[in-house]
Amino acid sequence: MAAEIVNPRSDNGTDQEGAEPLDSFDPAFALHRGGKMAVRATVPVRDKDDLSLAYTPGVARVCTAIAEQPDLVNDYTWKSSVVAVVTDGTAVLGLGDIGPEASLPVMEGKAILFKQFGGVDAVPIALACTDVDEIVETVVRLAPSFGGVNLEDISAPRCFEIERRLQERLDIPVFHDDQHGTAVVTLAALRNAARLSGREIGQLRAVISGAGAAGVAIARMLIEAGVGDVAVTDRKGVVEAGRSDLTDVKREVASFTNKAGLTGSLADALAGADVFIGVSGGTVPEEAVASMAKGAFVFAMANPDPEVHPEVAHRYAAVVATGRSDFPNQINNVLAFPGIFAGALQVRASRITEGMKIAAAEALAAVVGDDLSADYVIPSPFDERVAPAVTAAVAAAARAEGVARR
Repeated sequence: MAAEIVNPRSDNGTDQEGAEPLDSFDPAFALHRGGKMAVRATVPVRDKDDLSLAYTPGVARVCTAIAEQPDLVNDYTWKSSVVAVVTDGTAVLGLGDIGPEASLPVMEGKAILFKQFGGVDAVPIALACTDVDEIVETVVRLAPSFGGVNLEDISAPRCFEIERRLQERLDIPVFHDDQHGTAVVTLAALRNAARLSGREIGQLRAVISGAGAAGVAIARMLIEAGVGDVAVTDRKGVVEAGRSDLTDVKREVASFTNKAGLTGSLADALAGADVFIGVSGGTVPEEAVASMAKGAFVFAMANPDPEVHPEVAHRYAAVVATGRSDFPNQINNVLAFPGIFAGALQVRASRITEGMKIAAAEALAAVVGDDLSADYVIPSPFDERVAPAVTAAVAAAARAEGVARR
């Protein structure tokens, strides 16, 4: 069975009694009517012989074999090629806590991106619970049906514990895309920005605005990849060990970032910084951007309004990236997660390691090649080279790190 981008309903019923359908004046509603996905069979059921193989009695032989050798489930079902896209609806895009039902259009969208860009089947699962224990137990019970779990739009700091506990309990890849997908693409863009400027990433000092899921994961990955220094800021300023108001997650962040010992506000931290990475929203004052080092990089990724408008950023920065598709250098998770899961599933990896994520970033950066320019430090999601390159790099890294099972 496979996810397919179709619209199975053709009715044009009203959305409220007596009201004109929303589809009639908004193309987004027209596209979404009936949902964006369906399920189709990959084998024919045309006659009794087909039926006897696809279902009873033929299916019983396959079930019996799997019962005797459980690993055969990966060869004779879709398990090894399908991902669960799991959310509780508490941090959906820029909409916040809108609940599981309202999250479904986004989860369907995520699933069709898996298929479109990575050839990976995915099933949206929106959970009617927000308790950490309940989410973990629910996903553990669902796991026998899937080859991987993509956690999506779960609010921080709960998302960190949920991912960690699921990784401990399951032997399939568990990946919170809001954290790691963003981090992979950011690192790829930063590598190319540094290459363009003739610098090594070890020479860079970066400041991250936002200490949520994406900000924390980016900080970890940049440090792991060898960036010289990283400071993370939240609403109260630099996340540093001297603060008494830090959560456990932020206290941990303080332990491996900010080698320079910075204190104070985001503006204070930006003075002389080489890189700004925004994953928080809000607006950074122009004078703070102007205080950055010459030839700085500004990655302002809040949507729809970047923390620094590109027009302002270009006055001071050598490379500017955003999260929007209408400006050059879009930092878009779809560049990462389809290929990462495709590579992990290809080798039946038991988990996704830091090495696999860094390999994905390096492969993504390499796609740009000799076409590198200030307006092209990261490829387009529609570049057909992206998913195969990331897939191959992740599969090779999984084998090198000993987590591949084939």
